[in-house]
Amino acid sequence: MCALYQHAPAFEPQGGPVRSTEEQTGIQALERAAPTLPMQPGLVERPEYADIRHGTLCLIANFTVATGAVVAPTLGPSRTEKDFAAPIAQTITTDPEAPWSFVVEQLNTHTSAALVHLVARTCGVAEDLGEKEKRGVLKSMETRAALLSEASHRIRFLYTPKHTSWLNQIERWCSILVRRLLQRGNFTSVEPMRERIVAFIHYFNTPMAKPFKWTYRGRPLTA
Repeated sequence: MCALYQHAPAFEPQGGPVRSTEEQTGIQALERAAPTLPMQPGLVERPEYADIRHGTLCLIANFTVATGAVVAPTLGPSRTEKDFAAPIAQTITTDPEAPWSFVVEQLNTHTSAALVHLVARTCGVAEDLGEKEKRGVLKSMETRAALLSEASHRIRFLYTPKHTSWLNQIERWCSILVRRLLQRGNFTSVEPMRERIVAFIHYFNTPMAKPFKWTYRGRPLTA
């Protein structure tokens, strides 16, 4: 995975896109119960910490490792396996013949039957996939992940080891979203929050997007 990050800038122009993909769930539309008090001489800005909750959204997005741009984001109320497979399919259609690599975590939606069917259909996998939770490739998360991570397929998923979500580069971008927008946001419903997130992604991709400087090379970390 670290080698893939290192070589992503060279792979991208040659038609080998690498995407870091993640779900940011439970993004709350919070409205401040009282106005934020502005800065004054000798006083910092004082936000109201009591809030009114107006629902949540789930953001699913793809971070382009080579350029730092966020592509094919979706915002919805849920994170089902179909919700996750939809932006993956949308991303693949931007270059249907390219060998795609997606870095993801080991969540159930990242090893779903919907993803298996998408990869099998797109890559021309002819074998019988079996039946979910009963037999064949679809039997378990492990068997589904084995097909999805198969190196010979044109569409491949690379899974971060357990407890290493920090290896997924989009996690760093999600922290930027929280610091730059959500942490100090004031949203009266989920729709204004959706609009602000989409606008932020568009703005980020224009003047701010750049690849992260990735220095970790996969050396085992010890105490």
